[in-house]
Amino acid sequence: MAKTASAFAVGLLFGLGLLVSGMADPVKVLAFLDVTGRWDPSLAFVMAGAVAVSTTGYLLARRRGRPLLASRLEIPTRRDLDPRLIAGAAVFGIGWGLAGLCPGPALTLLTVAPVQAVIFVVAMVVGMLAFRLLPAAAPKPSVQGADA
Repeated sequence: MAKTASAFAVGLLFGLGLLVSGMADPVKVLAFLDVTGRWDPSLAFVMAGAVAVSTTGYLLARRRGRPLLASRLEIPTRRDLDPRLIAGAAVFGIGWGLAGLCPGPALTLLTVAPVQAVIFVVAMVVGMLAFRLLPAAAPKPSVQGADA
């Protein structure tokens, strides 16, 4: 129950942060990506703040030896770049640049501007299903515990 309540609270806080910061506003995101036009650098500060908070949480969990609500801290060990990863990153970047949305903000936007977000979310789900149909080029990512 604690994990579910924690996930709900963190998700709610994350969605609220996306709305307040402007990360769920496609016009603001596209202005951030338009470095040769009317560039709006404000989202760089939002991203820097998110990296600082995430890094702090990771370091605290690592020092503690395990997360608060899990038996171990799982850290990916795989470091190679395979074609699926590169293609996925390219599709993500192209989609972000064209629509001004990525998955988190699009789901958040469904709550306040559903017409604007529904096409993106449908396309995202289709892409996720298509990914599952593509053959895997490498084994599944492995994880190690914090003590390893």
